[in-house]
Amino acid sequence: MSLTVSPTLLDAAERGPVDDADFVACVRESLPYAWQTVSRVVAELHASGADHADNIEPPATEADRGQLLRALASDAIRGGLERHFGVRLAFQNCHRVAAFQPAAVDSATYRAFISPRGQLLNQSPELRNC
Repeated sequence: MSLTVSPTLLDAAERGPVDDADFVACVRESLPYAWQTVSRVVAELHASGADHADNIEPPATEADRGQLLRALASDAIRGGLERHFGVRLAFQNCHRVAAFQPAAVDSATYRAFISPRGQLLNQSPELRNC
């Protein structure tokens, strides 16, 4: 799954660094399911006032799953999303993405989410192939 990069943005990248807002707009347009999922989780985080919020709903299609994997497996895309939303993202499997307040990154909740134990406890037979 690749980003759909406009000729204008590609030209800018060939000349040097690109504006973060332009990069994030490219991600939003190219990976709409991933964008919607991260946006929703961040909105839930801000609305709740909690230190984190996460998505437990599996994607409806393989294409959606691919978008989320693409967005969170790329350091550049994940970093762009984190800067745009002002959060730290964590990812466990094909759909379990969490947004943490920056101050919560050293919390027990964050450490548990990103730990090997947290990863193992989040596995299930129905998610084996995701």
